[in-house]
Amino acid sequence: MNGRNEGFRVDAVVAIDSKGQIVLPKDIREKAKLKPGDKLAIVACEKGGEVCCLLMLKAEGLGEAVSKVLSPALKLVIK
Repeated sequence: MNGRNEGFRVDAVVAIDSKGQIVLPKDIREKAKLKPGDKLAIVACEKGGEVCCLLMLKAEGLGEAVSKVLSPALKLVIK
């Protein structure tokens, strides 16, 4: 990392409503340049047979992101 506020951080805590839905806060949608109709892929990380974390990625770049970026990061999380 180069000190430009890059890397992993908690940007928001959201609640799941009675329909099982969540709302991404406006500032996060704007930073991620998400627009209505955009697709997000949910990647579940399992440890000990249970999901321990969920990652959301823009679906448009999913294939390459999973193999090059997420695999090493997830290995650190699953240890």
